[in-house]
Amino acid sequence: MSKHLQNDVDQLHRRLMALFGVVEQMADKSVRALCENHVELAREVIATDPSVNETEVEIEEDCLKILALHQPVAADLRRVATVLKINSDLERIADLACNIAERARCMHQHAYFPIPDQLTPMVRQSTLMVKMALDSFVNSDVDLANKVIQLDQSVDDYNLAVINDLTELMQQDRQYVEPALHCFSASRHVERIADHAENIAEDVIYLVDGDIVRHRHESFETGVDSNVKLDD
Repeated sequence: MSKHLQNDVDQLHRRLMALFGVVEQMADKSVRALCENHVELAREVIATDPSVNETEVEIEEDCLKILALHQPVAADLRRVATVLKINSDLERIADLACNIAERARCMHQHAYFPIPDQLTPMVRQSTLMVKMALDSFVNSDVDLANKVIQLDQSVDDYNLAVINDLTELMQQDRQYVEPALHCFSASRHVERIADHAENIAEDVIYLVDGDIVRHRHESFETGVDSNVKLDD
């Protein structure tokens, strides 16, 4: 790797890490706003979104400049491609955090509504996945990335349990219908955050090993060699 390419890639890495930190805080604040009925946190999340969108565009432009100017290959190309994909996933997590914050603001008007018990552990699991995905990227830790992927099913199970509880609440009392719909939407957004954390974990595996494991988790975990690989 040339010195100029190394400098540009290092700067790109630093900008992505800064974005990671902002988005992780947004996800944490949004779910706290939802579970703790904290409207001010919801406002903070929504106010942060424009700067995330701006940073996401800037990072993408930097990636395209590196590709055009330096024409990286092999491992260098993998890194730039991975940053492009993670950058997009982070922007989507930020959008989902804003959606959760909006639902939290709506539910604030229905303080009487009993939030399903399963929502809290689901939220913890999703935010943990985001943090683990970040750590796996920082440390190039494939084992940790695999753990993120494995956690996704439990979030899906929590989401299903929340939906079942909300359905029962709506059947019990019509006054629960509106807040239950807001809660249903929020639960879905939390589940999608976990999906994007899983995407980032998959990108880390691609970055480190050159293996594309997307849609191939079962064969990857059992050691079947059915992955596409780009050699260093």
